[in-house]
Amino acid sequence: MSPSTASASGAAAPAATSATGPADASGPIPRQGAGSPVALTSRAPHVPADRLVAEMVPPPRFDSVRFENYIPDARQPSQAEAVRTLDGFAAGLGGAGASGTGRRRWFRRETKPAAAAGPRGVYLDGGYGVGKTHLLASLWHATPAAPEQKAFGTFVELTNLVGALGFQQTVQTLSGHKLLCIDEFELDDPGDTVLVSSLLRKLVDAGVALAATSNTLPGKLGEGRFAAADFLREIQGLSAHFRPLRIDGEDYRHRGLPEAPAPFGDDVVTRAAHTTPGASLDAFPALLDHLSKVHPSRYGAMCDDIAAVCLTGVEPVPDQSTALRLVVLADRLYDREIPVLASGRPFDEIFSEEMLAGGYRKKYFRAISRLTALARDAKALPAAS
Repeated sequence: MSPSTASASGAAAPAATSATGPADASGPIPRQGAGSPVALTSRAPHVPADRLVAEMVPPPRFDSVRFENYIPDARQPSQAEAVRTLDGFAAGLGGAGASGTGRRRWFRRETKPAAAAGPRGVYLDGGYGVGKTHLLASLWHATPAAPEQKAFGTFVELTNLVGALGFQQTVQTLSGHKLLCIDEFELDDPGDTVLVSSLLRKLVDAGVALAATSNTLPGKLGEGRFAAADFLREIQGLSAHFRPLRIDGEDYRHRGLPEAPAPFGDDVVTRAAHTTPGASLDAFPALLDHLSKVHPSRYGAMCDDIAAVCLTGVEPVPDQSTALRLVVLADRLYDREIPVLASGRPFDEIFSEEMLAGGYRKKYFRAISRLTALARDAKALPAAS
């Protein structure tokens, strides 16, 4: 089950509780009124299909990433080798016969471009936090084609596009592209995996180059255990089109950095929300309940124009469906570099030991890593300093 299909918990949101943390800032908390923070729980945006297509570009966090500013770990030579291989792959997509022409060829008989030598796709195989998304976005930027001829999105965003446009229209829309990048291919969702595999076969036939990163299948997470064989098996019939690139390493967000920062008190979080332009303020349990009522494809739009997310009463998530929805929200916040200031429990305590040992554990570790990074960013907010 993917976050896009997770069922609603149906549980009423419990009241937020106070929490202690670093020393509380002094002074009264401003009253609600003009300039007050917005509530994410008040937002349930509609996202039209054309926006889904237009937004298939690297997220804002990765606007400026390039191969040149990826910093390989000197202890992991596979990282530098991946940069060299992907740079060459991007350069090879510049020829007229290397990929799609940028025109819709679906209803017209045309001579297909000659197949390029070697694999037409790359698969970045490694653990979370080794920079796979940085490299995937760098490949998108380095490919010599107009932005409208390149597409970049997560697996969930791609399945949402198929749901919005229909299968055939999605094929027609993407078949004119030179490159399709898919981040976090969901190997733990067999139904959607087969759907996207069928889509990719159509796109490969149309001359589109592919690049993907992936999560691991249940039971495969662990040091020295990678998902390349699982990925190539699951995307039936496409193995010959992908060159696996193994990327070893530890989570770069935690290299030499402390664990999740201690949470603040409720009054500090509330004051920060009122004094930070564009901030939101929500009780964490209420936000979790609201996520069950909004499709995950809309979580990004729900964060439009938000400068900081302030949460009170953070506590362990109650069930797996709720946890998977929170993973999607964490991804959208991280993509947009939105700091998260919170009270309650630290983010490395929100998923149970059972969840962290189960089939979706890699998703949860990624969410912890990203929320922790955003919590560090939030310490720069004036009221939290």
